[in-house]
Amino acid sequence: MQYSQGRENGKQDAKHQRGTKNHSPHFYSFFEFRLPANLVYLPLIFFLALCLSACGNPSTTTSKPAASSPKEDDTKLTFFGVALEQFDEVGRPIWKVKAKEAKYTTDKQIGQAQNPEGELYQDGKVVYQIKAEKADIKQDGKQLFLQGKIVATDPRNGIVFKGNELEWRPQEDLLIIRNQLNGSHKQLQAVAQEARVKTREQRVEFSGGIVAKSTDPQLQMQTEHLMWHIKEEKLFSDRPIQIERYKDNKITGRGTGKAAEINLKTQIATLKPQAQLELIDPQIQIISNSITWNINKENITTNSPIRIFQVADNVTVTANQGQMQIPTKTAYLTGNVHAVGNRRQSLKSNQLTWYLDKKSLEAQGNVVYSQIEPKLTFQGETALGNLETEHIVVKGGNSSGRRVVTEIIPQENR
Repeated sequence: MQYSQGRENGKQDAKHQRGTKNHSPHFYSFFEFRLPANLVYLPLIFFLALCLSACGNPSTTTSKPAASSPKEDDTKLTFFGVALEQFDEVGRPIWKVKAKEAKYTTDKQIGQAQNPEGELYQDGKVVYQIKAEKADIKQDGKQLFLQGKIVATDPRNGIVFKGNELEWRPQEDLLIIRNQLNGSHKQLQAVAQEARVKTREQRVEFSGGIVAKSTDPQLQMQTEHLMWHIKEEKLFSDRPIQIERYKDNKITGRGTGKAAEINLKTQIATLKPQAQLELIDPQIQIISNSITWNINKENITTNSPIRIFQVADNVTVTANQGQMQIPTKTAYLTGNVHAVGNRRQSLKSNQLTWYLDKKSLEAQGNVVYSQIEPKLTFQGETALGNLETEHIVVKGGNSSGRRVVTEIIPQENR
């Protein structure tokens, strides 16, 4: 092991190390005593540390080595003004961490640092700034591990992660933050068990007990796996997810699905498969294999078979596809439309416009209306009326010349 003393000699030696091909982690103190990771000459180092401590503060009492118990932890060397640095094969930094004070455990090569702070680098550029009140630091040349109250900030986009464990794997372009993870950004806030960050792509993978909240649109998402493409402003989940929509801090709708894609820029969420959406006003439930929810324009569309259930009037409408305009409370359905009321009265047609606020229906194309009591059936080209009150007017088509066919089936005498 080599020792260098004096500020000028220390600086020249540090520069010389950056130019060599020895890329093992470096450990510095402000007194310019440099210790490689493999501390071979422990007695000499310990002696020097004691001398430095005595010279720096003669009045301070230091414990004697003889007083140590064999059952105590491994010897810890205390340094002040510590700097840990690591460089890649071409001499570019991949991390730099400084601390006011650090206790270095020789066999485990762990530094218990007070107020550590520093930078993580990728391709020679800072990708995250890190700091903590206290942390255990471990480095092996390939990765950096911190444990404690850690804050990591991306200066490029302003994302801030907080957690109790941080792992930096520069060769994999991977930053891992876990243990009481909390992430915050102007666009999204999230808590989870773990976040895995790809710094070059600026993508974050959240996992475990995720609760994420976006500010615009105002959404809350719960799932077990969530991918955040920061540049594209998109969220992806391949696990069951629940999305709650808020307006003026009040919930207006709740969507669920086996997977989801959420575009925060266009404010469009796509739920599939087994998608379900519940609206508060109007109070309806929409079920389909795929639902596109335009949160900004407040409309819902699907090209898959759809089922709409209105809670208040107990009316169910199914169709091959459809859309819903939430502000006007109007649904437009196409293909094999079938509306059923709470007394099993039904209306079939090719197309249907449903005004939920007015409780009225407009049907077109191959209209068939039927009811149970009194038992009757009407056929025509168009229909207009209220399914709940069984007040339906069926008309024939003007262009086709078809007449309305009315079938009355009298009740059997009992």
